[in-house]
Amino acid sequence: MQLFAFGMNHETAPLTLREQVVFHAENLVQALRDLVDRHPVKEAAIISTCNRTEVYCHTEEPWQAMHWLADYHQLKAQHLEPHLYKLPQDRAVKHAFRVASGLDSMVLGEPQILGQFKDAVRTAEQAGTLGLLLNKLFQRTFSVAKAVRSETEIGASTVSMASAAVRLAERIYPGIGEQNVLFIGAGEMIELTATHFGARHPRHMTFANRTLERAQHLAERFRGRTITFNDLASQLAVHDIIVSCTASTLPIIGKGLIESALRARKHRPFLIIDLAVPRDVEAEVGALDDVFLYSVDDLGNIAREGLDMRESAVAQAEVIIETQVGDFMQWLENRELVPTIRALRDEAERARRHEVVRALRRLGRGDDAQKVLEQLSYSLTNKFLHAPTHALNHANDDDREQLVTMLRRLYQLKRTE
Repeated sequence: MQLFAFGMNHETAPLTLREQVVFHAENLVQALRDLVDRHPVKEAAIISTCNRTEVYCHTEEPWQAMHWLADYHQLKAQHLEPHLYKLPQDRAVKHAFRVASGLDSMVLGEPQILGQFKDAVRTAEQAGTLGLLLNKLFQRTFSVAKAVRSETEIGASTVSMASAAVRLAERIYPGIGEQNVLFIGAGEMIELTATHFGARHPRHMTFANRTLERAQHLAERFRGRTITFNDLASQLAVHDIIVSCTASTLPIIGKGLIESALRARKHRPFLIIDLAVPRDVEAEVGALDDVFLYSVDDLGNIAREGLDMRESAVAQAEVIIETQVGDFMQWLENRELVPTIRALRDEAERARRHEVVRALRRLGRGDDAQKVLEQLSYSLTNKFLHAPTHALNHANDDDREQLVTMLRRLYQLKRTE
């Protein structure tokens, strides 16, 4: 069994492909169980965000796990393969450390990915697919990410996706204070984005969600109002900026809906920011006049601005990560010796128990205790030394010198003339 990670991210795959391999939260537990139950995978955890889908597993057959990813999403393996990175052992460890530390994110140093890692661990625990190896990897990952953030400036002046959305709006409109903003969805990303927009005091903030309870919570916090998804058709036109991020598997805003809203607005322009993966807004909407449509990848380009301070911290972060990768691989190598060490101890324990039983039997017959103890120690010594002595006596010329060196090292023998 070996540690293996594979996946695709914003660097290796376009948004059109990434949205086809997203795992939604409500299906993730079953997906993990499916992977472990049907394939030669001992442990598994999946991280699925708007920028990446990655599988970490403990398996002897990584290719089977990669084929599972394609099969699960009803895609052809050859369609995914050119976009997948495949990371065995130490490369998987380093990748996990870099991702959790914000070095592999669309926004360098962004902190949200660490929380997403922790969510992935909790889900794997719930699914029963998190074992000793992956648990150790992720606990070390959290420790490394904490060290990188506390010992470097990697998180300084970070431009988040949420703040990038505000920057974008300020480039298109003279002032957000005159605009009506509609937020579709009620998850963490919407809450973060609403916080940044709220600081600019837009004219009105509206929250739409499938269930009103969560939307109501946000509306109360930001002094806005709530609507349901059924109200979108009639309410789109009264908003200037639309920010959408739901967990829907299909677009919830189509070209026809926007065309109707534009007519009602007398073609006053829309700014639509789609932060969802899969996307909430049909791609055809971007071709309409008077519509500025931006996806999560578009915002990533804006969020990369102002990297100088954070980039100078990357070298420091990489040093921390390299050291920790070495430490983890040492633990992994030592762990691989456990079966051999256990077998060696079991063999010694069997010999000890056997000789103790013989000694107790002799004592029970009334034999002299001193002679019994001497025989016990003599028999144990012979049994413990039989295997190395036999190996040395029967070694060929090529192996003998190496075996002698190893035995001297194992038993700490001094050379005698």
